[in-house]
Amino acid sequence: MKPFNYLTPATVEEAVSLFGQHSETAKYIAGGTDVIVKLKDGWMEPDYLISLKKIEELSELRKNENTGDLTIGATVTHATLEKSIMIQKEYPIIYDAVSNIGSLQVRNVGTIGGNLMNAVPSADGAVPMIALDGVALIQGPGGERSVEVKDLFIEPYKTVLKPGEILKKITIPAPAPRTGSAYIKFGRRAAMELPLIGIGVLLSLDADLETCARARIVLGVAGPTPMRAYEAEKLLTGKKITEDLLRQAGEKAADESKVRDSVRGSAWHRKEMIRVQVRRMGLKCLEMIKRN
Repeated sequence: MKPFNYLTPATVEEAVSLFGQHSETAKYIAGGTDVIVKLKDGWMEPDYLISLKKIEELSELRKNENTGDLTIGATVTHATLEKSIMIQKEYPIIYDAVSNIGSLQVRNVGTIGGNLMNAVPSADGAVPMIALDGVALIQGPGGERSVEVKDLFIEPYKTVLKPGEILKKITIPAPAPRTGSAYIKFGRRAAMELPLIGIGVLLSLDADLETCARARIVLGVAGPTPMRAYEAEKLLTGKKITEDLLRQAGEKAADESKVRDSVRGSAWHRKEMIRVQVRRMGLKCLEMIKRN
């Protein structure tokens, strides 16, 4: 591993300034679960690592009691989200996703911001943030700007962030009444495995507890970036939700997907999992709504 200088700014502004001073020779680091591997393997050789871990505002996890909006700072760890009673009760799709990331040791240091910024198609954390209509706040040399999480990703390992920009936080709007959400990850083994496919479903029902007011179906490892199955969502919206309609939505989501064959799994198998699990996760959402 090439030697480097380790910088520990106390504010986002200081971090951005340090990046500007060292330009092409600097990289940001948060939990380091991906960056350290790349350093050891020689995939990156920065002269400066700018740590974001001591920037307090980036570690905020808070629900606004007035608006109901949820704020998740970029350096909030997967373990923090996993252990949060609020997340478990009110945002089960987040809990489902982060509790399946890596090992306990990885979840203790890995961050939600790092999971998103690594921009791999298999990022478990991206699926719930998209399903919940999350908005990312970004800060860089040009100031602050907001981007919907669904629009963060350009291609594998590439996001819309410009040089020097930092993901500060994700804001999730207050959940609608009568909402259920669920995520499922499939791998070749139960622990410490990248998903063959990741499927997230969110449903909100009208007051009759039958008609779909809003649907989100988000797929990971179904294309070069995490994706929403828009046509499947349209199929559900405004209709009475039945198991057969959910089955049709699974079929449509599988057709929308851009899955491919890889060394870890075949395209036809991934499509079949989408067909089956969209229906199952939809039924799980309905159970949550009626139970609550």
